[in-house]
Amino acid sequence: MGVRVLGINAVFHDPAAAVVVDGRIVAAAEEERFSRRKHGKAPVPFSTWEVPEQSAAWCLRRAGLRPSDLDAVAYSYDPALAPAPGADVAAGNWEGLRTLFAQRAPLFLRSALPGLDPGVVRFVPHHVAHAASAHLAAPFRDSSVLVLDGRGETASHLAGRATGGDLEVLAAQQLPHSLGLLYEDVTEHLGFRRSSDEYKVMAMASYGRPRHLDAFRELVRATGDGGFVVEPIDFSAFAPRPARSEDWTAAHADLASTVQRRLEEVLLDLATWLHDRTGDRVLTMAGGVALNCVANAKLLEQGPFEHLWVQPAAGDAGTALGAALHVAHALGDRVTGMSTAALGREWTGDEVAAWLTTADVPFERPPDIAEAAAEVIAANGVVGWFQGRSEYGPRALGHRSLLADPRRADNLKRLNDVKGREQFRPVAPMVLADRAAEIFTGGPVPSPYMLFTHRVRPGWAERIPAVVHVDGTARIQTVDRADEPLVARMLDAVERRTGVPVVVNTSLNTAGRPMVDDPCDALECFGSAPVDALAIGPFLVRRQSLAGGRGPAGGEEAAG
Repeated sequence: MGVRVLGINAVFHDPAAAVVVDGRIVAAAEEERFSRRKHGKAPVPFSTWEVPEQSAAWCLRRAGLRPSDLDAVAYSYDPALAPAPGADVAAGNWEGLRTLFAQRAPLFLRSALPGLDPGVVRFVPHHVAHAASAHLAAPFRDSSVLVLDGRGETASHLAGRATGGDLEVLAAQQLPHSLGLLYEDVTEHLGFRRSSDEYKVMAMASYGRPRHLDAFRELVRATGDGGFVVEPIDFSAFAPRPARSEDWTAAHADLASTVQRRLEEVLLDLATWLHDRTGDRVLTMAGGVALNCVANAKLLEQGPFEHLWVQPAAGDAGTALGAALHVAHALGDRVTGMSTAALGREWTGDEVAAWLTTADVPFERPPDIAEAAAEVIAANGVVGWFQGRSEYGPRALGHRSLLADPRRADNLKRLNDVKGREQFRPVAPMVLADRAAEIFTGGPVPSPYMLFTHRVRPGWAERIPAVVHVDGTARIQTVDRADEPLVARMLDAVERRTGVPVVVNTSLNTAGRPMVDDPCDALECFGSAPVDALAIGPFLVRRQSLAGGRGPAGGEEAAG
């Protein structure tokens, strides 16, 4: 009989939990989807270290387990490798306190999960957990592995080789040198939230030119031994800090462009060094830097590896899954890889109907929710799409999405207004995997997790302008008919009505809020934003019906 492992991330940000049973991923969820605090952050310093009580409890329920049933709890940080607890907290150095927190994790977890034996808690080095979330979850048995993030215990990077599930570490970059912290620093300098808004810098970079590249090639450089150096940087020497993030100028875009380009170059250097040591065809990646889809596309296109697989929950939330997979493998289970990112909560039709009835919201049950949603999209309506299990990771992948018509250029501004986002930020196209190659090029197909940018083929940019970024690229999500039959039916229905097999897909949330997760979240978002319809389970809620009667508003009966 295999083992039952609960993975926990409660170290830096993005607290999360995951359960692996008999080597199979059963559930994984981020605490923010339950607490409604994005990235697990609140206006107090220690909130980023919260134990993911609600997500852990739900993962156990999904697996049909009690805390006492667990063979191991895998915690994605090893205090034995961390700075000493005597670090100077008064000076703003929280590492010592973080180590104390991790050392007491077994007791915190026992309080959060009554019945848990603290003796089953195992500490997994942070970057080993990241690495396991990549190489053990990927559809490849063996691979080279690259982890890059802000920081682990004392490092910011790991390069290694995975063979038969075992990881050999070939290089690790010690702090303070960190490509992730470099990107966090420039994010904060440009007026955004660090460890949260780095993707905004990536989007802004496309509006600028890398004018400062020569200077940054001196400041940020690979060292030829698998590591790198990041010198202290005064970003104000290149662009002044804006009073507000909305007040950005060409100088700020040029700084963003420079940092983005230099990140891409150093990643290529690191990948080339690793490939020279391993000769592998496959590279798997995790860590927050691996969410940079522009850099991923450059690495695949220009780098030495034939295949690149990136963990869809590449940030710290993914270390909960990685730690669980690592311990399951260490205890002798043969681990099964990740076939989907839809690992979170779901509701039956009866449960959704009960939510809608309790909320006193008029709704209907059309014969096919995919066709009903497509009709609204084709009529230039925005649809909230709430279907199946919620996604693990930061990308909406057709389960908690806002959908719209990509043929109308003004839908980019419209969706950014709906979500309360900056207007320089792009939205993404969703496309059937068997149609993607005729519309997009320059990236991998399939690309189910929205982790690479692709170029839009000539003739198509004019047909789907809402999803084409200023640099002519698009961060696509491909949909496999076998894996996502409902989403595929919706895309087919949209094409029959519009002639275009593409739909705008962005996350179902508003600025500063986590993606919606349960029906209550969906109704709150729908009620607070100018969304035309909500396709929730088999039901459709129309904006114009909200002033009408109660209960089912036409179509079939709401039950079931």
